[in-house]
Amino acid sequence: PSIDVAFTLRESLKHNKNYIFYCQSCGDIVVKDQKFLRVLPLPSENWSDLVEEWCCHPDPFARSTLHPQHGDCFVGDTFFLLNSGNESQENTRVICKRCRTMLGETISSGTIKYYVTEMIIQPAEESFRPTPRFQFVQSMVAQCLLELCSAKSTFRFIIKGDNGKTYILIWLLNSDTLLVESLGSSSSHGDFTLFGDILMPSAGPVGTWNAVKVLYQPCIQCRNKE
Repeated sequence: PSIDVAFTLRESLKHNKNYIFYCQSCGDIVVKDQKFLRVLPLPSENWSDLVEEWCCHPDPFARSTLHPQHGDCFVGDTFFLLNSGNESQENTRVICKRCRTMLGETISSGTIKYYVTEMIIQPAEESFRPTPRFQFVQSMVAQCLLELCSAKSTFRFIIKGDNGKTYILIWLLNSDTLLVESLGSSSSHGDFTLFGDILMPSAGPVGTWNAVKVLYQPCIQCRNKE
């Protein structure tokens, strides 16, 4: 997957700056002119499992939950949390009003969890720049893999759905691959040669992309029953 169109939320979101949140599928505005007073990274999703290794007494965070206040944005590995500013029912889906795509869910009263694969966040002064769905998802997944392997020194991952079902197993093999592609087309109808179009005078400009190389195993019922 290419990683060029992906961006790191931790690096891109700044406090005291206006942002617009778009539905990635249709471009509809979900959150308009949002200014954050604080943009804070969340700990690992499984951080509570290790608390007993750090503390010599009962877990002091057992009854504590992290909820953003007004003007906060909490950034996780694959999601971000916003304060909706109103009371809402827990465990309900957040749906795009235009295309009916699921954008996230409410995890508590007043707190919305948006998925990074479903939203595009841009500064308010910039116009919406659509990206093909497959390219955007690949880029966001690649970015998440890079961040996780850097933070946790692991290169094997399990992709699960919101229903808890495992869909795919991924092994990150290489993170510094460079893809080279000719953006033009050759008028020659001769035999194909590696990078042949790039070397032809009639070829267009050359595009390069950073990419990650992965080995994956789909967990489809007809192939893997376990």
